[in-house]
Amino acid sequence: MPVLSPVVAPVVLLVISNVFMTIAWYGHLKFTDKPLWTVVVVSWAIALVEYCFAVPANRIGHGAYSAAELKTMQEVITLSVFAVFSVTYLGERLGINHLIGFALICLGAFFVFKGPIR
Repeated sequence: MPVLSPVVAPVVLLVISNVFMTIAWYGHLKFTDKPLWTVVVVSWAIALVEYCFAVPANRIGHGAYSAAELKTMQEVITLSVFAVFSVTYLGERLGINHLIGFALICLGAFFVFKGPIR
């Protein structure tokens, strides 16, 4: 018996997946003294862990969500995780332009999940 429902499990797994992917893609930006090949190999290793969460998220979630909904969910989660990461880890600021852009993407997600417009 699954611990989480097919509606909730993909969300949880995609959040975990995106934490690893964000670290893989952007975590090395604080290590500019390391050779590029080193950060690429480390990033690949981290991305492998990310795949171990992303693939099951999509496999489990496809019973409850369409592929388009899963992809949209993943993008909104990615932006949310990235926003927190960029502020807390990289020390960058999010401007109003970023927030407006993210809000527009979330508005697009609303329409993907809304279903057919008639």
